[in-house]
Amino acid sequence: MNIPTNLKYSKDHEWIAMNGEIATVGITEFAQKELGDIVYVEVETLDQTLDKDEVFGTVEAVKTVSDLFLPMAGEIIEFNEDLERDPELVNTDPYGKGWMVKVKVSDASQWDELLDSDAYAKLIGA
Repeated sequence: MNIPTNLKYSKDHEWIAMNGEIATVGITEFAQKELGDIVYVEVETLDQTLDKDEVFGTVEAVKTVSDLFLPMAGEIIEFNEDLERDPELVNTDPYGKGWMVKVKVSDASQWDELLDSDAYAKLIGA
């Protein structure tokens, strides 16, 4: 199971990477494997400011639909439009081309509340 050490994780299986005040968010390899083949990613919160743990979108797999939860509060400033054409990027490259949104973080202190790779590995039993 790939759990990059340079990222932080939520208990809801989202990953987050910080670059200054901009964060990139996606779902973990564990989450995409649990969901199965991703067929659609929907984010209708572009240009909205959301609190930590609010739903920012949904991901639809062949057998289920799952909410996506924002790991840190902020404004959704970008959606990965490649996912409209190729939602399976979430399956093939969850930590790279399969990213979902970019967020202008409003409370950087929330970073410290997220799980590091070891804590996330323990959460999923890896």
